[in-house]
Amino acid sequence: MHSDYIIFVDESGDHSLAPINPDYPVFVLAFCLMPFKAYNEQVAPAVRALKFALFGHDVVILHEHDIRKRKGPFSNLGPLQREALLEGLTSIIQAAPMTIISVAINKQKLASRYVRPAHPYNLALMFGLERVNQFLRMQGQHERLTYVICEARGAKEDRELELEFRRVCDGNSPGGSRFLLEVVFADKRTNSEGLQLADLVARPIGLQVLRPGQPNHAWDVILGKLFRGIAGSTVHGNGFKVFP
Repeated sequence: MHSDYIIFVDESGDHSLAPINPDYPVFVLAFCLMPFKAYNEQVAPAVRALKFALFGHDVVILHEHDIRKRKGPFSNLGPLQREALLEGLTSIIQAAPMTIISVAINKQKLASRYVRPAHPYNLALMFGLERVNQFLRMQGQHERLTYVICEARGAKEDRELELEFRRVCDGNSPGGSRFLLEVVFADKRTNSEGLQLADLVARPIGLQVLRPGQPNHAWDVILGKLFRGIAGSTVHGNGFKVFP
C-alpha cells in the first residue's frame, strides 16, 4: 500500500569538493513532506492560482534563482507584482501542512576534517532519508511505500543517485534500518509544484547556515515547518541537520 505522504526534494549549491565556492561553500538538500491529499487539493492548486493571478497562465516554473536574479518570466514583474509573488509564496508555505527536513553539508569543514571525505550529496541523502523514515514512523506510515520525487539532473547523475538511494534504503547506513521509499525523477519541465516549493526553501536554509545573524525572512517562515524529532523539542539535528 502507498503511504499518505509524498516527498519532494531539491538542492542548493553544488556537491563538488574541488573547487569549493568560497561565497557559498555549502550543499543543501531540502525534503518537503506533505500528505498527498492536502498537496493535491490545497497546496498545488494554491500555487497554480498564484501563477494565474500574476502571469495569466500556470506554465511558469518558480525557480528560486530566476526569481532572485529577475530572469525569464520574472524580469518583467513590476514592484507590486513582485511583492505579490513573494507574499503569495510565503502565504502558501505558511498554510501548507508541510514538514521540512533539511541537511546542510559544510564542504570546507568536511574537506579539512577528513582525509577521504564522503561525497556531500551521498552524506546529505543518507542523513535526510534517516530523518524522513523517523518522521514516517511517527505518522504510522513507515511500513507503507512512500514516493520521493527528485529533480532529474541527467542520465549519469540520476543513475548514481538512484544507486545511492537504494543502498541507503537497503540498510547500508549507520542505523542499519531499511526504508520503504521509492525514488522518482522528474524533469523541471513537468512543472511540479512540490519540486518548486522544495527549490524555494533550499537556498534560505543554506544562507542560515552561512550567515545565521543576517536577516532572513524566508528562514523565519521555514523555521516553523522544520521537523522537530520524536520529542518535538528542537529542529537542530532533526529538521535542520548541519554536518560536520
